[in-house]
Amino acid sequence: MRNDLQELSTMDQLIIDIVKNKNPSTVEQLIKLIQLRRPQTDEEEIVKCILRLERQGKLVFKKECSPFPYTLTSYLGSPQAYWYWVIITLALATTTIIFTIPENAIPIVYARYLLGSIFVLCLPGYALIKALFPTKELDNIERTALSIGMSLALVPITGLLLNYTPWGIRTTPITLSLLALTLTLATAAIIREHQAKLQEDTQQRKSQQNTNFA
Repeated sequence: MRNDLQELSTMDQLIIDIVKNKNPSTVEQLIKLIQLRRPQTDEEEIVKCILRLERQGKLVFKKECSPFPYTLTSYLGSPQAYWYWVIITLALATTTIIFTIPENAIPIVYARYLLGSIFVLCLPGYALIKALFPTKELDNIERTALSIGMSLALVPITGLLLNYTPWGIRTTPITLSLLALTLTLATAAIIREHQAKLQEDTQQRKSQQNTNFA
């Protein structure tokens, strides 16, 4: 019994030493390194020792991180870009509803009022704030408040500029102008966000060791 405990203790120490000195990136690599030192040791026994050390907190397995989408196209298809597609969908849906649902079409017209309010009071300002602060410098409350404030500033400026054009201040030119403004700002924001996160990911990869063990 004492010899068995001593053997286990020696095996545990061997595993810990190999992890510290060799930095294996996977469990399979660790098992191969152990078998080089002790060819007679059964692989199943090695796995049991590794799992026991992990339960005791002497070994910590790092989860494999999913690769960062390095291209803008792949980033647009990732869950991190969900806000961009929400803005695009709301802007296009609002524009379509404004041009298709008449004002006397009750009760469907209430959907036009609701989406129109979001379109005017939130979307342009949110896209601008996202472009100015692409990462998490702001919390949700601050971002929401600034989005409404910037929207209230952008919409009158847009109307003022349209007043000096041949189209004037009417529903069609205002809607199309706000749509173009929102899409432009949102696209600029998603590009800046991707660049910022790409730089952050590159720095993290340089500072961390490429290993699955701590």
